[in-house]
Parts: sequence; structure tokens; C-alpha cells
Amino acid sequence: MKLTLSYAGFLAVAGALLLAVVWWYLLRYVPDNPQGLLGVSPNRYLLVRIFFPAAGTAMAFLLVFGLVGGWVLAGRMLAPLSRIGDAARRAGDGSLSHRIRMTDRGDEFRELADAFDAMLQRLESHVAEQRRFAANASHELRTPLAVSAALLDVAAKDPRADRGELVARLRAVNTRAVALTEALLLLSRGDTGAFAREDVDLSLLAEEAAETLLPLAERRGVALDVTGGAAATGGSAELLLHLVTNLVQNAVVHNLPSGGTATVRTATEGGTAVLTVENTGPRLPADLVPTLTEPFRRGAERVRTDEHAGVGLGLAIVQSVVRAHDGSLDVAPRPAGGLLVTVRLPGTAPGRPR
Repeated sequence: MKLTLSYAGFLAVAGALLLAVVWWYLLRYVPDNPQGLLGVSPNRYLLVRIFFPAAGTAMAFLLVFGLVGGWVLAGRMLAPLSRIGDAARRAGDGSLSHRIRMTDRGDEFRELADAFDAMLQRLESHVAEQRRFAANASHELRTPLAVSAALLDVAAKDPRADRGELVARLRAVNTRAVALTEALLLLSRGDTGAFAREDVDLSLLAEEAAETLLPLAERRGVALDVTGGAAATGGSAELLLHLVTNLVQNAVVHNLPSGGTATVRTATEGGTAVLTVENTGPRLPADLVPTLTEPFRRGAERVRTDEHAGVGLGLAIVQSVVRAHDGSLDVAPRPAGGLLVTVRLPGTAPGRPR
């Protein structure tokens, strides 16, 4: 209605200005005497008597034409907004699968509809990921509890059972449950981004993680090497240490049975702090690699049954921490087997106050 009234008002003002121009530049020069212009009738009085009724009719026509035409034009212009509004209402009701798909236009409304469809796509993917995460977390948390209950039931039915073995198995189950809970808490901290930022050198974190995991690498026969220079960035030293430790541990655990290598490199490239972790190992299918960063996703080739089996959150935590630090994570399979993981974080000048 506002557009319609504005169109009609514009036409009425334009018509009034046109009539004013006719009057100012033509009629006011016609003599107002019986002889009229050049001694020939009609004079100004007669012309005004003839002109103004016709002008009034033209103004009325312009007003009606402006209202009708403005209503039609406004309806055609605003029709895409109705589709976008309908999609927004459906999304508000919980239906995220609906898309506008405005292919019959090439203007700003098309750009708005495409942006809205992309937003719905990301939102639907995020909601689905959260639902999978909640379901998988519930399953993972229930498993150690169910195992503990089963062990206690067996011990209650068999008083002669070895209590030392029972305590050891319960301790192992409890340790896994605690590790899972701590991983979930760490993942939550990374997702919220609620942490204090400070200057951090990734090369120092890489050396600390390698020193911690060196005994594990030696037991597995994996040669662990840390190279490169300083890579200064800003963020949480604790979260970034977890990031580096998870990557190095994955590189050691998911390696060849013997004679494997794991290489950690740090560098600064164009103002970006870069951490690269490369390891040998079995070849991974191309469709498996993109799922490794999803929570509780374990490819069949990467499932382990020993004490370093993990809880399926290692690379998910890495991605969460990288995202919280405004960085990027790239996971690529090596042609000869194993993985090449590259983390890029915004760099900072060493010692610069934040």
C-alpha cells in the first residue's frame, strides 16, 4: 500500500508540475482581452475555461492510473518477499529442509533468496550434526556405565570371583568414562570460544607434545621428529596444547605396526602460523577422510582396541579449537598411506601485547 500510494503520488505531482509549466510558459502570455492573441480569439479566459477541465480530467486519470498501476507493480516487485517470508516462517516452525530456489529472477531478490537458502543449508547441517553428536555422546556415555553394571552383577552372583581383577576392569572402564567426559568438556570449551588469549608459539607446544608422547612412540616403533621454526599465534595455550597433542598422538597411534614415522613441522608463512603433522600408515579411502573430524566418527581402518583407542573425539576437538581460534584445518590422505594434517592460525608478532 505504501508503494502504491508513493507511485500514485509521484504521478500526481509530475502531472501537476507539467500543468504548471504549461501555465507558466504558455497561458500566462495570452492576452486577457476580447481580441485575444494577435487580435484573434480565443483569449486567456476562454483558454482557461477549456484547459482546466481537461487538466482536471487528466489529473484524475493519472491518479487512478497511478493507484492501479502502482498496486500491480508493487505486487510484482514484492512477490519474491512473500516467498522469502514463507520460507522464514517454515524455518521458524522447525522445517529447515524447505528452500526458496528463486531461479526466475536475476536481481537483488535472487541474491537475497540464494543467501537465505545457503543459511538454511548451513543451519540444517549444524542441527543435524548436533543431533548426531547428542545421540552418539549418549551412547558413548552409556557404554561404560553398562559395562560397570554388568561387572558388578557378575561379581554379586559369583562371590568367589577375583576382586582384584574386578577392580582393575572397573578402573579401566572408569578411566575411559572420565576421558570421554573430559573430551566432551574440552570440545564444549572450544565451541564456545570462552577463553583468555595470550601469545603462543606453536613450535614450543610441538616440542612439549613430542616430549610427552616420545615413550609411546618408542614402544610402537615410530620415529617422532619435530622440525621447523617459530610459529607465533594468539589464543589459549591450554587448548592449543591439546590440539597439538591430539594430532601427534593420532600420528603415533594410527601408524604402521613398526618402522613408521611421524613428523611435526612449524613455520610462519605470510603472517600465518602453520603446524603440519604428517605420518605414515595404512591407506585411507577418499570418502573416509572428510568424516574423521566429526565427533565419534571412527573409520574402520582407524579403530583400535588397545589402551590408546580413544573416544573418537581427537580430530573433532582439533577442528573445534582451530575454529575457535579463527584458523583453518586441512586433512588429506598421503598417497603412500597415512595422513597429512595442516593447521593454519592467524599469526602474531612475538612478544606483541594483546
